[in-house]
Amino acid sequence: MKISHSLILALLCVVVLSSGCEKEKTVANISKLSGDTWAEKLGYPKDKVILILHADDIGMCEEANEAAMPYLSANEIQSAAGMVPCEYFEEFAAWYKDHTTVDVGLHLTLTSEWQTWRWGPVAGKENVPGLVDSEGYMWRDVMSVVQHASAAEIEMEIRAQLEKALSLGIQPGHIDTHMGTLYASYDYTAAYLKIAEEYKIPAMAINMSGEVAEKFRAQGYPITEGLVDLLDSYPLPKLDDFHAVEHGATYEEKKVNFYNQVRNMKPGLNEIIFHPSVLTENLKTITNSWQQRVWEAQMFSDSAVKQFFVEEGIVFTNWKEIMQRYKERTGA
Repeated sequence: MKISHSLILALLCVVVLSSGCEKEKTVANISKLSGDTWAEKLGYPKDKVILILHADDIGMCEEANEAAMPYLSANEIQSAAGMVPCEYFEEFAAWYKDHTTVDVGLHLTLTSEWQTWRWGPVAGKENVPGLVDSEGYMWRDVMSVVQHASAAEIEMEIRAQLEKALSLGIQPGHIDTHMGTLYASYDYTAAYLKIAEEYKIPAMAINMSGEVAEKFRAQGYPITEGLVDLLDSYPLPKLDDFHAVEHGATYEEKKVNFYNQVRNMKPGLNEIIFHPSVLTENLKTITNSWQQRVWEAQMFSDSAVKQFFVEEGIVFTNWKEIMQRYKERTGA
């Protein structure tokens, strides 16, 4: 059957108009949210620190899985994200099938930073050659990724990671970015946020207004005005601020540093990431940060830390609850 040019044009108009309507609907939905912070917009108590304790690098090694699983099962932390390209991700995915109520996200991985513990792209080396170094693995550092990988390759790889997780039965509560790679380039961020909207899975995105943007610029991230505008136009929920657990020379010093971090947080939706792992000789061969990771595997089941949260009046949440509140308030 021949299709007339007029019918093709009519169909194209429907697609364009539908897209425009969806955009207008999204804008209308967001206008239903009110408040100075995203915590307020989502109905959390005003003037409270709303906190997600978030475990990164799960699936990277068996030691990380063994640390995160008990934390999540006991509700001692609220969220975790797995590294799809890594050897032990499938073990974590199998565990998730019996724990589908927890907030498990994807730690979208575009680097392979360790000396001997390496991985390559899920999309296949031949399909994303700009993501692969001379040894056949992902680049060890973010700058090398930016120098070699196109935005199209980035999008292909993060789609491949998302689709593999879905095929293994994981329904991600969110997506985020290993080593911050997806915020190292405007085009990478655009691809990241586009996929979040397409799959309706919230990205770890930050409200980059005022001093928050300055904080990340000081850390070396290219927070341009264009990137700030891109984040402003992203319609799904955003964090008001983002933090990483600080190092300590001893376990007790690490706890004190953490307490100070939390006390200095401003009211709003905050996430603080950490990298728990149980102690093995293998972990010591993977990373020189093994001691910090081992302490982080015990910190949030520590009764003193739990009492600190009570005394500070911390309100906990996770990405699944955030998205549920967003849908309830916007009708999205």
